[in-house]
Amino acid sequence: QVQLVESGGGLVQAGDSLRLSCAASGRTFSSYYMGWFRQAPGKEREFVAAISGSGLITHYGDAVKGRFTISRDNANTVYLQMNSLEPDDTAVYYCAAKRSSTISAVLIDYDYWGKGTQVTVSS
Repeated sequence: QVQLVESGGGLVQAGDSLRLSCAASGRTFSSYYMGWFRQAPGKEREFVAAISGSGLITHYGDAVKGRFTISRDNANTVYLQMNSLEPDDTAVYYCAAKRSSTISAVLIDYDYWGKGTQVTVSS
């Protein structure tokens, strides 16, 4: 069982940066592939970024490629560095973990989810 807790959300202006954190419980955290997703009001949850257990493989959604960076450390935390934020980035951001060792942008591939953290970008 893995529990995920996101933090770092807030209200920022367009062009600003923000770093989200996802703290995970569990002794085998390093074996889980991790992802970030987001959901704006009235829209479906969409893929943002994913990272392998080793941290060496990453994958990004087209909307954030070149602006966001996913990373992880050895202390059970995954990060999402978000630069050049735009109003369209406004959403609740969710951290997710998957047991199988493959990078994935598909929601149903993930086994555990956090409750999310709100990011609001004003113009």
